[in-house]
Amino acid sequence: MGIISRISGVLKKGVGFFASKSKKSPLVFEIPRDWKVERFDLDYLGDLLSVIKRRVPASSGKGDGDVAAGSAAPKGPGINKITWGNLTWVNIEKPTRQEMDYLAQNYPFHPLDLDDCLSKVQLPKIDEYESYLFIILHFPVFDHRTRITRPSQVSIFLGKDFLVTVHNGDLKPFASLPGRCQQDEKVCEQYLGKDSGYLMYRIVDALVDYCVPMVNKTLSNLDEIEDKVFDDKVSASNDVAILRRDIAAQRRIIGPIKGVVTDLERKAQRYTQADLKVYFGDINDHLARLWSNLDECQESIEIYKDADFLMSQERTNRILALLTIVFTITIPATILGTFYGMNINLPGGLTPGVWTAWGTYTTFIVVLLISLLPGALMAWLFRRWRWI
Repeated sequence: MGIISRISGVLKKGVGFFASKSKKSPLVFEIPRDWKVERFDLDYLGDLLSVIKRRVPASSGKGDGDVAAGSAAPKGPGINKITWGNLTWVNIEKPTRQEMDYLAQNYPFHPLDLDDCLSKVQLPKIDEYESYLFIILHFPVFDHRTRITRPSQVSIFLGKDFLVTVHNGDLKPFASLPGRCQQDEKVCEQYLGKDSGYLMYRIVDALVDYCVPMVNKTLSNLDEIEDKVFDDKVSASNDVAILRRDIAAQRRIIGPIKGVVTDLERKAQRYTQADLKVYFGDINDHLARLWSNLDECQESIEIYKDADFLMSQERTNRILALLTIVFTITIPATILGTFYGMNINLPGGLTPGVWTAWGTYTTFIVVLLISLLPGALMAWLFRRWRWI
């Protein structure tokens, strides 16, 4: 009974002390030195403090202009929680099961949606629920090792007073935007100053604008490929094949975004007071321009592929024609050499005393003239017929 009474007294003092301290700083937990407690009480109270500390929510301290990381969020570089007024943006980079468990405990998300965030094979889509929207989008990321664009998945949970983004961290807009919002209140107010629907629009708009330089780079690569295709001294087959594959990958990634953005304009309107038709109209214009440029790239690369094939065939045909002509011209010499290579008696052959008018090499001279005259005649005819 003595131990129980001491514990009860310590707890009563602790509750009163924490209540007074939490008004100033909920993250400060200290034991007053004037408390006279035994070692057993300190150990028990230390365990109790660790539990209480995890359950006390973070206080903004700045009112509507606060930018703070939530204390309930798991620590580490993979998650950022930014709050401005009543709106909270949770940004999760390189998600693991730990971050998904955190979302499951703090938000009313469907378990299948959380599993989709960890899966890499999902198609772009919008799932509509009573209290939130679940959106999956793919955006292009260029792989410098393979020189082929690959898709990077972005999962978005859109609710009335929150926005959750889950991604792999390889998209440049997500690399700097959360840090800028935490460091600069003006930037944070620009993005989070209205509502969750407007914040979602700003993020999607930044991701679509991020695609523009990539498509422009593809257009410049086409100009370089054109010079190689029509240069006889350079082989462009490999470069044409890689660029053709890259353009096809970009079309597969950017194409589905148009349909999702069109549906998103209508379904996300209930989460914002702004007219999303105007904002998403601008995004659709950018996507239409991107798609038009990709169509142009597709048409150009197909022309360059056919031109490179024709040029290669032309080079091969010229080489074969030259080799055929050389072989044809040497046929008379080959035939004469075959006859005189036999061990039989032929004029100017093994029989002595025949064809000695020009000395010892009379036979060689006669055979050489007989071989060259037909060859010269054929060369003259081929030239006349424009075969060479």
